[in-house]
Amino acid sequence: MRKLIAQMIKFGFVGALCFFIDYGIMIFLTEIFQVPYLVSSGISFSVSVVVNYVLSIKFVFDADKDANKVKEFLVFLILSIIGLGINQLVMWIGVDFIHIDYKITKLGATGIVMVYNFITRKLFIEKHDEKHD
Repeated sequence: MRKLIAQMIKFGFVGALCFFIDYGIMIFLTEIFQVPYLVSSGISFSVSVVVNYVLSIKFVFDADKDANKVKEFLVFLILSIIGLGINQLVMWIGVDFIHIDYKITKLGATGIVMVYNFITRKLFIEKHDEKHD
């Protein structure tokens, strides 16, 4: 149980850093360069995914050191594309249908995707032993 709590704390720190990258790039592209919010949100999410992958594999999840890194990244990428889809859907519904400012909607989208990311990465990225900690 301690390992899970420590892992969740590390995931929170990595997630917070990646959130600031994601949110900052989105605001920068939308406000400074007038990029439409769905485009800027997709770009910023994609940049943060790469940073998240590196930090998650290095510091958060007990990834199999002998695993095929290309395969591991592809799994991470597929999970992240699904996360991007969830992000974009929440952004679109929040902004275009519920009429919430894109900056506020992004906070909700991030929370939803964060839960999805932790669960799926724990299931698909972390190596699984027969013993339980």
